[in-house]
Amino acid sequence: MYKLDLPIDHKEYAAIERRRNMEAQRQSRIFNARVRTIGVDLDAIGQQVADKQQMEDYEKRREEAFAADAVRYDKIAMLLQKRQEHDIRELNQALNEFRALHQQNDSRREWDMNDPDALKKDKPARVTDDDPRCGISGMQKFEGEDLNNKARNKFISEQRRAWSEAQTKEKMEAEQAQKKAERLHELKMRELDQRAMQLKDAEDKCRRAINFATTDFNAALAREAAEKERLHKQQEEDDNATEISNSIFGDLLTENPGQAQSAFGAHRVIPDRWKGMSPQQIEDIKKIQEDQMKEKERLRQEEELRNKEWERQQMVNARAGILMEREQDRTLKELQKQLADENQRLAAEQKANLDYMDKEVYTNQPSAAYFMQFNKTSR
Repeated sequence: MYKLDLPIDHKEYAAIERRRNMEAQRQSRIFNARVRTIGVDLDAIGQQVADKQQMEDYEKRREEAFAADAVRYDKIAMLLQKRQEHDIRELNQALNEFRALHQQNDSRREWDMNDPDALKKDKPARVTDDDPRCGISGMQKFEGEDLNNKARNKFISEQRRAWSEAQTKEKMEAEQAQKKAERLHELKMRELDQRAMQLKDAEDKCRRAINFATTDFNAALAREAAEKERLHKQQEEDDNATEISNSIFGDLLTENPGQAQSAFGAHRVIPDRWKGMSPQQIEDIKKIQEDQMKEKERLRQEEELRNKEWERQQMVNARAGILMEREQDRTLKELQKQLADENQRLAAEQKANLDYMDKEVYTNQPSAAYFMQFNKTSR
């Protein structure tokens, strides 16, 4: 009718075991008096963790600020370095351009002596019979056979004039290029000098402002020191005058009797200032001594009367105490007798009550197993 061999649900079994383990761990914590009473201050630990995290955040922000400053300084240094390198490149480029344009090798006067292609460019030893280069040593043209003297001289003159004009033009161009280069160099040097002068003026202004401020501060300090010295000297003169006045009109030189009075009371005097008692003081002392003797005699008589009255009172109180003690003993004996009777009656009633409870009421006493069923769970 009922199917009891059902398959085991492993998921439910695992959940039950997990709950059992959690309950066992909870019981170990709760039933352990040491852990339950001491424990851990989670609030203090959390506060410590928060303080540490705050300190780490502060250090991190501080390091980031330092890193940002370092990066900014590096960028500024790189920009300055790039600007300097750019200026140097511009100057070198201008110098190279000037050399390439105005200082070429073939533009020099002695280039024909140093030209490596001079032999390739040179003409043959003789081109024609009328070659002007044919000299006497070549035995190709003799004296008196110069038929092209005028044309040759004219050609030579024109060639010299052309050379002279070319040299003059070349010289003028070189001078103009040199002047242009010098003007550029002068402009650059003037710009650098002007920048240096501006920096020097700014530095001089700053130094003058610092010197003025220092001078004013030193003057203020000097005036303050002079004023302090004057006040100190005036105070010292006033103190000296006051001391002289006090010495002249003081109690020591005027022999004031009041100076011998001590600060501890009017009945005490200072020995090194006391000049002795006056006749009136001596008379007052004698009168006070007589009054003290009379007062002492009166007190002695009163003391005798009090002693006699005290002895009489002690005798009366002693007799009354003996009577009261006897009455108290009788009363105590009666009370002890009544208390003993009452205790016997109460003991009998308590015994009867215990017998009734044990025999009639508490017939089913709990065993140790009954108390063992408690404190089995932490809930």
